Amino acid sequence: MLAGQRIAVVLPAYNAARTLERTVSEIDRDIVDDLILTDDASTDATAILAKSLGLYTIIHDRNRGYGANQKTCYAAAVGRGADIVVMLHPDYQYSPRLIPAMASMIVSGHYDAVLASRIMGVGALAGGMPLWKFLANRALTLAENILLAQHFSEYHTGFRAWSRHVLETLPLDRCSDDFVFDNQMIVQALHAGYQFGEISCPTRYFKEASSINFQRSVTYGFGVLDTALRFRLDHAGIRPWPLLGKSKP
Repeated sequence: MLAGQRIAVVLPAYNAARTLERTVSEIDRDIVDDLILTDDASTDATAILAKSLGLYTIIHDRNRGYGANQKTCYAAAVGRGADIVVMLHPDYQYSPRLIPAMASMIVSGHYDAVLASRIMGVGALAGGMPLWKFLANRALTLAENILLAQHFSEYHTGFRAWSRHVLETLPLDRCSDDFVFDNQMIVQALHAGYQFGEISCPTRYFKEASSINFQRSVTYGFGVLDTALRFRLDHAGIRPWPLLGKSKP
């Protein structure tokens, strides 16, 4: 708990048995009240390990996709009383030690959501991010900043925090069940008028860490551009997009 607010960390997992324990070991349980893992029908021992580590574990009966996994995570966290929900990939690419700082930014009242950026500073390439992924990240972020009229350093992090109010009001059921869910959720929050903060985060790329392949990355990239373009067309009054819902009063 932090300043009287209940903190939950959600871990959307698929075949994360090799990295889960290392990730969980760095989570500060002095302030984190709830640890929730959703196993998206892994073929390894992710769910068994999660239960042994004391995590509240949900198991999908079939592989539903990354976005669907997050929907389950967020619904569970809100249902279990979280005031702030931190979503962290359990692949040990991001530093769980930043959870208190991210939660504090929301507790401050200045931000409704916080993104942990691998691009701020020199963390990305120094941490082993492949050059092609770094360049793709930079190109997509530039395009998104132009279309969304924002100044984010990156949109593609697997480490982000949300206030309960954001999660209760966004129509997340309209978002994709695939990887583009992350970006669709961001544009929903921007459309609703919520305030984002960013924090610099080191990254680690290594053999056991999860990563989508080149083909899936290309599909994701086109999905990201489509999301940003639809947002711009909606805000220009050219083509309404039902995914966005209503603007914040």
